[in-house]
Amino acid sequence: MTPQSDEDEVWRQIVASFNDTAERDSADQPWPDSENVPAEPTRRVVRPPEESDEEQDEPLDEAPDGDDEESEEGHFEPPVPPPLPKLDVTTKLAWVALFGGPAYLLVAAMADWRMEGWALFAAVAAFIGGFVALVVRMGDGPPNDSGWDDGAVL
Repeated sequence: MTPQSDEDEVWRQIVASFNDTAERDSADQPWPDSENVPAEPTRRVVRPPEESDEEQDEPLDEAPDGDDEESEEGHFEPPVPPPLPKLDVTTKLAWVALFGGPAYLLVAAMADWRMEGWALFAAVAAFIGGFVALVVRMGDGPPNDSGWDDGAVL
């Protein structure tokens, strides 16, 4: 017998047993107890503790005595964020050009204005110029106040 014929015989057996039911083979294997599920699942109902009449009459706006400091202790209040950096006139103009050119084109298209060639050119040039100006001014070096340690350099 050749190795090819052995392989063909194995494939014939696999194809012949393809539609056989799995119950015949798995009936001999025990089902693990950890997989058994109870017929009726147990349900837990958690009820809040009952309050006395005196506690219910107390107004909800007022905190109980002595709890003001304790409730404030666990409350986190984030620090005030630092102010935004001051921008120079060139950066402000670059941002206006970056958003102003497309905004003009959008408004003109929605209002169905007739746009001259020079206006289209100016809007597109403003967008491209603003983008280039911001990228050039961005800077790719470390900040000047980084100190002597540059950190991890890869």
